[in-house]
Amino acid sequence: MIAASARLLSLLSLLSARPSWTCAELARSLKVTDRTVRRDVARLRELGYSVDSEAGPWGGYRLRAGTRVPPLILDDEEALAVAVGLSEAALNRALGSDQAALSALLKLRQVLPRRIADRLGELDDAFVRLPGAGGSGVGPGLLLELAAACRRGERARLSYTDAEGRCTVRDIDPYRLVHTGRLWYLVARDVARGAWRTFRADRVDRLQPTGHPADLTDPPDPAHLVSRNIANGPYPLSATVRLPLPLAEALRLIPPTIGTHRPDGPDATVVDIGGPDPDGLARYLLTLGTPLRVLSPDSVRLAVTRRARELVEDNTDPAVTGTSGQV
Repeated sequence: MIAASARLLSLLSLLSARPSWTCAELARSLKVTDRTVRRDVARLRELGYSVDSEAGPWGGYRLRAGTRVPPLILDDEEALAVAVGLSEAALNRALGSDQAALSALLKLRQVLPRRIADRLGELDDAFVRLPGAGGSGVGPGLLLELAAACRRGERARLSYTDAEGRCTVRDIDPYRLVHTGRLWYLVARDVARGAWRTFRADRVDRLQPTGHPADLTDPPDPAHLVSRNIANGPYPLSATVRLPLPLAEALRLIPPTIGTHRPDGPDATVVDIGGPDPDGLARYLLTLGTPLRVLSPDSVRLAVTRRARELVEDNTDPAVTGTSGQV
C-alpha cells in the first residue's frame, strides 16, 4: 500500500485522466479499499479540490473544473511528450509567444527525473531541421542552457564562432534571449569591451558559468538592440529615411529585421536601413510604393532621385510629350 500523500497525488492523477470514475474502479487502480477511496476524496475536498460525487450503482467521482489547479502528475511518456511539444512550440512560435513556451519548458526540465531529461537530450541530438524551413538552427537543450544563464544573473564564459568562422572565447553577462521569427539571439554584456552585444544562438559552441555575479547595470531594450544590429550590422552603408506613416504602419511596410524604427510624431516614422551601396538602397526604397524622404546620406538621396527620374523617363508616352513628332 502506498503512503497517504503519494496516494492522494495518484488519486488526483486518476481523476484528471478521465471525466468520471466509480469508487470500485479507483479502489482497484490504487489497490486500496472503497472506504479508503472515500476517505481520500474527503481529504482532497478539505484541501480545496472540487470533487463531485453521484450516488447509485452507475455513479462515481469526477474532478470539477474550478479556480484551484491540481498538481500536474505525468508519467514518463507524458512528461517526455510535453517537453518535446514545448520545445517545438518555442522553436516555431506555434503558441504565438515563444518566451512563454521556453519559460514553461525551463520550469518543467528543472523537475524532470534524470532518466527523462537524458531521453529529451537524446531527442535534441536526433532532431534535424531543414535550413529555411522555419527552424531556428538551435536545439532546445542549448536554448534552455542560454535561458537558464539569463535567469541566474551569473557571468559566463562564452565560446562563439562568428560570421567569418573565427572562434573566440569571452566573458559575458547574459541578459535576454530574443527570437526574430527565424533565429534566436542572446543579448549579453561583453565584459572585456564593457558593451552590450548580440550573439546568434546557433553559433554558440559552449556556455560555462563562472560563479561571479553578472553586471546588468543599465541594460538595453533587447528587441531594439537585436533589430538594430540585424538591420545595419552586416551592411557597409546605412541610410535614414522618413516615412509619412505611423509607427505601426511603418513596421508592417519595413520589418524590424530590415530597419530600426523610431516615431517622429504621431503620423511619421524615421527608419535606419542598411544596404550594400547607394544604388541598392535606392532600388529597395522605390519598391516600397510610398512617399518618403531620404534624410541621409546624400549619396542615397541622389541615387533615389536618379532612379526615380529614369523610371519617369522610361514610362513617358511619346504621343503625349510629342518627342516622336507624331500625334
